[in-house]
Amino acid sequence: MSELGEFLKAKRAAVSPEEVGLPAVGNPRRVPGLRREEVAMLAAVSVDHYTRLEQGRVSAASENLLAGIARALRLTQEEHEYLRMLVQVRPRSGRTEEPEVGAPLRDLLAALTAPALVLGPRTDILAWNAGAAALFLDFAEIPVAQRALVRMVFLEPRIRGLFAHWDQVAAEAVDRLRMAAARTPGDPRLAQLVGELSVQDKDFRRWWAGHGVRTLAGGRKLLRHPVVGDLELDWQVLQVLTAEDQTLVTYTAPEGSPSHEALRILCSWQADAPVRRPSAIDLDR
Repeated sequence: MSELGEFLKAKRAAVSPEEVGLPAVGNPRRVPGLRREEVAMLAAVSVDHYTRLEQGRVSAASENLLAGIARALRLTQEEHEYLRMLVQVRPRSGRTEEPEVGAPLRDLLAALTAPALVLGPRTDILAWNAGAAALFLDFAEIPVAQRALVRMVFLEPRIRGLFAHWDQVAAEAVDRLRMAAARTPGDPRLAQLVGELSVQDKDFRRWWAGHGVRTLAGGRKLLRHPVVGDLELDWQVLQVLTAEDQTLVTYTAPEGSPSHEALRILCSWQADAPVRRPSAIDLDR
């Protein structure tokens, strides 16, 4: 079954008839959640058309149809957008290399006192500043092929051990990776990353099978740093308008808080370290 079919099947299984005002009585249900005909009725579409959509036999769908399905399945705004991306026909991307981080963005990284990273579409860490190296690790120590942030959340002990609420951080990272996969269909490196994590981590397999989706936006994380102790940090994502495949992620703490002072001390120890980015030598490793 296609990703579209798997997603729709998972989402209708998560909605009970009672939640949408349908009676739970009738023939015994072989599967949890809503039947196809119930989704079709709620979405005001024929059962045949919805079935063909779920089976991947419809090449396009109107916005009204997708909105009706989103209402029927109680999709979030992010899930609705994910459904739209799965249905929308887009040319397969032939690019596999990461885009180069421009000099102005590297200069901005160097000027920031707060930890900051530049991420590519697969969560690959393209560049970072001294504060990010102090907060996490010097990413130059990690081979380029293994430098995806989501990979390190699962497989790099130094990163995994930082998060006080690792389960939440990791599950959200999986949801964001699924959204990234929809934005870059046919990306062999992203498929390889998903395959590697599925083989090596049972939690990743479980969360990936849940078909959750999430955009990269921001929030607050509690980190247990081995040098300065607990840090409650706000992270936010800024889109780089001059490079649509790149995002800038910053980590800050409320001014005057214990975390703000601890982060200031931590970053001051690395104040003279250079901004790092992949080099020709890195790319050969």
